[in-house]
Amino acid sequence: MSLDKIRKIEDLREIWKHEAKDFSKWLAEEENLRELSESINIDIVLEERESSVGEFSVDLLASEEGTGRKIIIENQLESTNHDHLGKIITYAAGKSADVVIWIVKKARDEHRQAIEWLNQHTDEKIGFFLIEIELWKIGNSLPAPRFNVVEKPNDWAKTLKVVAGLSDTKKLQYEFWQAFSEYAFDKDDFSKAFNRRKVQPQHWYSLSAGNSEYHIALTVNTQKSKIGVEIYINDNKEIFYKFFEKKEKIEEFIGVKLEWIEAKKACRILAVHEGDIKRDSQSWNNFFEWYCETSVKFKEMIKRFGN
Repeated sequence: MSLDKIRKIEDLREIWKHEAKDFSKWLAEEENLRELSESINIDIVLEERESSVGEFSVDLLASEEGTGRKIIIENQLESTNHDHLGKIITYAAGKSADVVIWIVKKARDEHRQAIEWLNQHTDEKIGFFLIEIELWKIGNSLPAPRFNVVEKPNDWAKTLKVVAGLSDTKKLQYEFWQAFSEYAFDKDDFSKAFNRRKVQPQHWYSLSAGNSEYHIALTVNTQKSKIGVEIYINDNKEIFYKFFEKKEKIEEFIGVKLEWIEAKKACRILAVHEGDIKRDSQSWNNFFEWYCETSVKFKEMIKRFGN
């Protein structure tokens, strides 16, 4: 058996000559953004390249699918420096960003510490990622990129800030979704279908449906003691009508009667299940299992009937 060696390409500019014209353009392609998304567990949807911030421009302006959180991505095909550290803070302020991603060739210790400090001293609404981009080859193969996450938000530390001062209902919602996340992403079929999302103290948990026009939402209604899985279509009646035309086939595929809700702007296709998360914490795992099975079915349904 003959084997070859893995070799790291030290000079990134062998592949990308120019940050904006080559690397940012490459990163903006859907398949490459998807790889970055998987590295940080955030579903990134591109909005604009070279987006203006006063006299300057951020390399990529994006948003998180399902939540709409603003994302800025600044690229640097060299070691980190003070100039770019200042830029990412300026751009974050100018774009009211919730997620800041700084992609570099090499993270210097002082800038790694600076990003760590920012994550420790900002609230739960904003997070900073410092990522090294690497290129590897096996023999004469094409170079393969790898995103190496150097610094990321410390969700455990920020959890203390999230919970402090919340109402009992919000605390329960946060605890419920935190437990769901730990349960669901330990399952192979679910973790292959979806990326983990940051838990928030709210009545829903969003999942990517592979389309920026809509997403899958898991919901909990503590007043009516019900839980749900739905396709949430933000503002596109045409998509809703296309699904509705196949209503019988879709409901047969999902295995339950669905609620088809058309509102003035947003539309929803909803599966509902009995579930009292306040009084029945012993059944949480049963609820989680229903969420997992139903949401995977919904995503499979979208592939089958979404065109």
